[in-house]
Amino acid sequence: MKEKAVILDEKAMARAIARISYEILERNRGVEDLCVIGLLTRGADIAARIARKIQEVEGIAVEVGCLDITPYRDDRPGGKEEGRTRIPFSVGNKRVVLVDDVIYTGRSARAAMDAVMARGRPRAVQLAVLIDRGHRELPIRADFVGKNVPTSREELVQVMVSETDGCDKVLICER
Repeated sequence: MKEKAVILDEKAMARAIARISYEILERNRGVEDLCVIGLLTRGADIAARIARKIQEVEGIAVEVGCLDITPYRDDRPGGKEEGRTRIPFSVGNKRVVLVDDVIYTGRSARAAMDAVMARGRPRAVQLAVLIDRGHRELPIRADFVGKNVPTSREELVQVMVSETDGCDKVLICER
């Protein structure tokens, strides 16, 4: 894989996450009945950062969890075992913000919605993504976007977070 361009550096990524956090607060008019669930792996790391920023701004902690969508993907049929999912709260009647690093075809977001709905009936489900690269195959749109990055299908968007990768940046790479 050959690196083509740095889309976000560490500071730009922090600003995008802060902006998403403020937009979530504005749209939901605060944190009442709000929870944040990140898609493993990097979406969970970004979700934790959003939850920290929301707590910093509002002075109130929001519930945060992580979701393994593997059993709900339509390209990998299998059982409904959710070994790495950690959602230690009910999603029933909550405003759930799903967080992913990149939205591409929309299939991961659909799988995440199925996984959340299997756990209860939220009042609303919203989607926050760090990068929207286009090329949807399903009619799914993110509510909160850090950066829109037009790409070709031959390119790859690689999000790196310090918790997993040792640094914060977003790259466009050639396959």
